[in-house]
Order: sequence, then structure tokens, then C-alpha cells
Amino acid sequence: MDFKAYYANQQKLVENYLKNRIAKKGISKVDEAMEYSLMAGGKRIRPILLMAAAEAVGSKGYNYLPVACGLEMIHTYSLIHDDLPCMDDDDYRRGRLTNHKVFGEAMAVLAGDGLLTLAFEVMLEQKNVDPKVLIETVREMAMCAGNFGMVGGQGLDLEFEGKKITPEELRKLHAGKTGALFIAAIRGGAHLAGANDQQLLALTKFADLLGLAFQITDDILDVEGTEEELGKPVGSDAKNHKSTYVTLYGLQAAHELAEKTVAEALECLEMFGENAEPLREITRLMTDRKK
Repeated sequence: MDFKAYYANQQKLVENYLKNRIAKKGISKVDEAMEYSLMAGGKRIRPILLMAAAEAVGSKGYNYLPVACGLEMIHTYSLIHDDLPCMDDDDYRRGRLTNHKVFGEAMAVLAGDGLLTLAFEVMLEQKNVDPKVLIETVREMAMCAGNFGMVGGQGLDLEFEGKKITPEELRKLHAGKTGALFIAAIRGGAHLAGANDQQLLALTKFADLLGLAFQITDDILDVEGTEEELGKPVGSDAKNHKSTYVTLYGLQAAHELAEKTVAEALECLEMFGENAEPLREITRLMTDRKK
């Protein structure tokens, strides 16, 4: 397959849907702040993963744009809040000033709140899916985004700051903070496309390993990358005294662990044959990246 063309097309579908949906304005300047971060670019990995997972099962991914784009709104809200002075205190995201640097801290908090709330409104606008399947999919996404998933992982991140933690604790932290939304994306696409139990199990394991590989790569790039390449400051983990796969294992061992995890993730896709080729290519994109 021509993966570059495939990815560009999926990215355009997501961008257009988000642009049209965020154009529906509310009653205050919070809309401008929401749009600033939502339309700041990025690879749109999570919605494209959702569509690719649906395709692995044999469906058409673009049929599920509302749910996919709702997930991207959840991801964007988390970035806005993660950049706040009370969290990671970052000035740049995707090569632009972070939301609170442009709109102020209070408005940035509201922009994140607004995107999180809008996400569920958008996901429930999904058509041509069994309502029971849609409700279960959205319920799972809420759980992955909340205290059992991303928010829980962010809580552990704060708890562990400045502390020496075990590899098991680090894995638990990032399974929530980073991995949970990958599981939401991939299981979400599988659910919507009517995956059977065996397919869902394989894709869930794939998603878990993909999230781990992505995080290890992120930790490596925080040491080896440049701000120009990444679109955000490097060295923020060290600045915030955070344990990472690099600080726990060393740089070379982290590289080896990333490669091993990618290989295990790709093995999970064997049963899907050519239908999973987009997922394979996205895995390589996510774990061999500069930005």
C-alpha cells in the first residue's frame, strides 16, 4: 500500500471533520481557546488508529469519524492541562505557544474542560452503529480517559515526581497516562466494526504494547531529540525529576526494549493479514519518529 497517501488522506478527513465541528461556536472566548489547540496540527494518531483498527476487522474506518474525532478532543484537552504551570509547565507544544501562554491559565483550564465535554457530545453523534455498541464503546473511552486510565496515570505521575520508582510502577503509570487512550482508540474501532472476541483480544494486546513502545520512544527522544524536531522542549523529564525508561534502564537498554516491544506488538496483528497493514505502518511511524 502507499502508506504516505493513505495517512495523508486519513489525516485530511480528521482535520476537515474537526474544523467543521469546532466551527459551531458557543457563547464566550473559550471557543477560540479550544480551537487554538484542537487545530494546532499534530499527526492525529489516535483517530487514525481507531479507523485503522476498524479496517483491520474489515470495515471502513471513515464511517466512524465522529467517535474518532471525539477521541482526538479528549487527547487535546489532556495536552492543554498537561502543559499548565501546575503540571509540566511547558511553554511550547507542536512548535507553538501553549494554550495558557496565549489565553491565560484560567481560560486554558476552561478550554480543556470544554473539549472534554464536547468530545462526548460529538461521539454520541455517531450514526449507523447499533446504539448498544456505541454506548459501550463510549463507556470504555470514558473509563480509559478517567481515573482508571489517563487521569489516573497523570495522578501517579504527580505522586512519583522526584521519587525513585520501580519498573513495575513506571509501567503502571504510563499504561494509564499514555497507553489508555491507545487502547480506547483501537478497541473503539474494533467494537464499532463488529470485532469478535478473538480479534478484540489480539487488538487489545497490540494496543497495550503499542502504548508501551510509544512511551519508551518518547523517553528516548526527550534525551536525544531537539526542540526543532519535536516541536516542544526536550529535557522536561529531567527538569521535573521524573523517572523514565531511560533513567531506569539506560539509553541503550531503552532502545533495545523499544525494539522488542514493537516486534511483540506486530506479532499480535498476524491474524488480520493485509487488513492490518495500516496498523503496522502506523506502529513504525509512532516508534521511529522525530516529531
